[in-house]
Order: sequence, then C-alpha cells, then structure tokens
Amino acid sequence: MPSPVASNWRLDPDIVFLNHGSFGACPASVIEAQQAMRDRIEREPVRFFCQDLFDLTDRSRNAITRVIGGRPEDYVFLPNATQCVATVLDNALAGIGLEGGRPLGPGDEILINEHEYPACQNIVRRAAERVGATVISPAMPWLDSGEPVTSDLLYEIIMDAVTERTRLCMFSLITSPTGLVMPAKRICAKLRERGIPTLLDAAHGPGAIDLDVDDLGASFLTSNCHKWLCSPKGSALLHVRAEHQQGFRPLALSNFANAPEGTKRRSKFNLEFDYIGTNDPTARLAIADAVELVPLAAQRSWKEITAHNHDLVLAGRDALVNKLGTHVPTTDEVIGPLATVPLPDVPASRLDAVANRPTLYSNALQDALVERHDVQVPVWVPSAYLGKPFDGRRYIRLSAQVYNTIEQYEYLADALIEELDRESKL
Repeated sequence: MPSPVASNWRLDPDIVFLNHGSFGACPASVIEAQQAMRDRIEREPVRFFCQDLFDLTDRSRNAITRVIGGRPEDYVFLPNATQCVATVLDNALAGIGLEGGRPLGPGDEILINEHEYPACQNIVRRAAERVGATVISPAMPWLDSGEPVTSDLLYEIIMDAVTERTRLCMFSLITSPTGLVMPAKRICAKLRERGIPTLLDAAHGPGAIDLDVDDLGASFLTSNCHKWLCSPKGSALLHVRAEHQQGFRPLALSNFANAPEGTKRRSKFNLEFDYIGTNDPTARLAIADAVELVPLAAQRSWKEITAHNHDLVLAGRDALVNKLGTHVPTTDEVIGPLATVPLPDVPASRLDAVANRPTLYSNALQDALVERHDVQVPVWVPSAYLGKPFDGRRYIRLSAQVYNTIEQYEYLADALIEELDRESKL
C-alpha cells in the first residue's frame, strides 16, 4: 500500500500514515547525517562549539536559499516556529520591525485570525496584554458553507479587518486546522503599502509549496523545517528582512551579546542567534543534509515533490468526498499538500454520546481509526479549536507525501464509513 520510496523513511510499515503535516517524517539518510554530526560533537566538543558550529550553520543557511531563495545572512535558526513567533513578538514590543520604530502600546492592534495555530495565538495575546494592545481575530471559513473557499475570500477577510490602528499582522502561509494556502504575497504587498509589517507563519512552508521569500515580501517569515523539508525534529528557520535586523535579538542572550560586529566573520544578528547557549544543534545543522538528501529519497526534485504532493492530496480528497457523499469545500488554488474534508454532521440527538467518549486526540474518531484500522490522520473539531461546546462538525485533514499512495486514502474512506456507521448506533 505505501509508495515504492516509503522504505527510505523509518515510518512503521503497519501504519497508514496520512499526517505528515503535524510533525513531518525524516528519511533514514537524514537521520544518519544528524547522528554523524552528534558523533562529531562528542569527539571534540570544544572545537565543535567554538569553531565548527558557525561554518556548519552557514552551510544550512546556504542550503535553504537553494529551496526558497533569499540571502543566506537573512536566516537564523531556532528549535520551532513557535519560538520564532515569540522572538518576533518580543522584538515588536520594543518597536523593532514596526513602522517608525515605535513600541507596541495601548490602542495598537495586532491582527491575526481564528485559524492561527493556538500556540502562536497565545503568544500574540500575551504580548498584547503586557502593553495594553488589542488582538483582532476575524472569523475564517470552516469549510461548511456550501460555497467553495477561494483565495479572494481569504484576502478580503484579512484586509477587511485592517484599521488605522493595526501595527502588526500575523497570519499563516498554510492554515493549520484547514490547510488553506493563504494569498500571502498579495496580503503582504497591500499591508506594506499601508506601513504594516507582516509576520508570516509558514510552519507549512519550504517543501510544502513552491515559494520564494523575497517574492512573498513578508517582514518576518518562520517555518518548521522538520515538516515539509523533512529535516530532524527541532529545526526551524526565521527570515528577517535586512531593514529589520538592527537591534533584533533572541529571547535569551549568550556570551556573544557583548561581542562586536564581525566576530566569527558574521553580523551581530547572525552571531547572537548562531550560539544562544549549549544545546544539541544537529537538527538545524542537518537542514543542509535534508535539502540534499530528501530529493534522493523521494526520487524527485523539490519542485517535483511539491507538485506530486499537491496532485496526490487532491486525489485523496476526491476519494473521500466521493465515498462519504460530502462536498469539495475549497477551490484547488488554496490547496498545497494538505486538504481538509468535512465529515457528515453529528445529529443533535447524539452530540453528547459522540463528544463524551475518551480520546487521546481531539475526537474519539481519531482513536478508532488508529486502534481498529491502523490509520494515523487528524480529526479536527472546530468547536474545540474555538473553545466552544461540540456542535457536531468534524473534519479530516489529509496530508500527502511521496511515501503515500491513493490506495491509502481509499482505505481511509472505507474505514471512515465503518466508524461513522458504528457511531450512528451509540
């Protein structure tokens, strides 16, 4: 059932893994490259942290530009996109990157939306509370209106929420709960005209869709490389445009906070992020290996990988829609390697019975798919995402990666039919 290249990953062959989007999956060759780096550290740790670390970090910088463009010196690395977002917000509190350099304060607005990743929403809200700013979060489509969601609609939702008080806008390149590709270039350009910086949460970014950071034009862009670049867990990038780097600092300051510009042959911006303290840096250093080795494991170029995954997830979506008798909720233009399929609504008479079952996930349907069918795929519950009582709406968010096949989505569709029938008898 898995594709011929699946053996190049270390995924459990007994699991139908349709959830690459949550944590990614790393090819065996990249894991081996990371372990070789760990061995190198332990052979001579002083040399590594005082000398080798900086050249190897530059190696990952150079590698990432081959996939998404930009200048190597505009990238720094952190363990995950959540920490990148926290770093940008901390700097924004001091006015770094904001129009006129004025710190965020009372009366200012930060624009997000209700589909933003919960952790990032928490960070924005905490930052706003600290200085008396307001968070504006317009409603987004939950794919159940009957009308397909379009790129134009997503653009209008964001722009209609902009006011003269908007100081910063954070939005996702691809939304986490619904997998919608936002019209990022268009939004960033229009907000830039109005002097509003953008923080683009591209957790699903490099390796997910074909993109160029300079073309997108976001003031700040972050991505989890361990997702669609398939690098080891704990590797994220933060791209900061050159005009915002002066004074832009990490959350924790290391010994290099007092070092002059040019130390280790790099900018102050790069220096302070390249060594924040002793940790295991091998995940971010193996980004360079992932850029090189993933296409070999996939037997495709990066452009071919993104095109393949887009086509496969559309085919998988259609397989579920046809078997479940639901509807296609979006136009194809807003689909990357993720696609969300609405499930039939749970009738009001069974809401409590369905909602109150114990679960390790968002909904017990996901537990059933894992336990009885060996399928790993997220079941999203909008009401839980919004902190509201269960209203009967649920979605399956599909991921497509080169190790998947259409037969796996058809198998999922049959498993869903069986489990929904079982639920109907609760």
